[in-house]
Amino acid sequence: MIARLQGTVDSYGGDWVILNVRDIGYLVYCSGRTVARLPAPGTTVALHVETYVRTDAITLYGFLDHAERDWFRLLTTVQGVGARMALQLLSVLTPEELAQAVATQDKVAMTRAAGVGPRMATRLLNELQDKVPHRTLVTITDTGTDSGRLPVLPRSTVAVDAVAALVNLGYGRMDALSMVAQAEARITREMPQVEYNLSSLLRIALQSCVVCKDEE
Repeated sequence: MIARLQGTVDSYGGDWVILNVRDIGYLVYCSGRTVARLPAPGTTVALHVETYVRTDAITLYGFLDHAERDWFRLLTTVQGVGARMALQLLSVLTPEELAQAVATQDKVAMTRAAGVGPRMATRLLNELQDKVPHRTLVTITDTGTDSGRLPVLPRSTVAVDAVAALVNLGYGRMDALSMVAQAEARITREMPQVEYNLSSLLRIALQSCVVCKDEE
């Protein structure tokens, strides 16, 4: 099985590159984002490769970094998602954006990929929710609501459980993410004596919500 190729770029198109390795040209399929990041023809590049072997063909899929390759592997575990659809998703969403979409259950983001309709987007989010390691839910540093950016995503199982508990209480997922992020920030900055656990995180998140409503 081919896991990595290093050679010179011969030519490339919308979703493929021909890599010249010791005078042998390998056709490697890539996401649009990967193709856009490739160097000019004649330049040396290394690709991480996933090799698909069928009775009638051997197909190579290439990635410039481990994160994209790992998401390709993860996406293709979802029922009905083949290699080509995974590449379509990786063409419009970075690994970080995919993690955000899964964390916030953002169907609109998923449907940006060609061939992904609302039903497939729902399946992707449902199946990936339990498969994505918490460590891949990348933290966004700016949580200011005025900027319109997403709130900080959960960084621990405690935070993930707190978000789920708030959603079960009737809060929207985005509100729950924001409440937990603010509670974590308060514990870190103002309450170092408070033990970090699910109970304390929920209590402070709910207190912060009450304070915000009173100020309004």
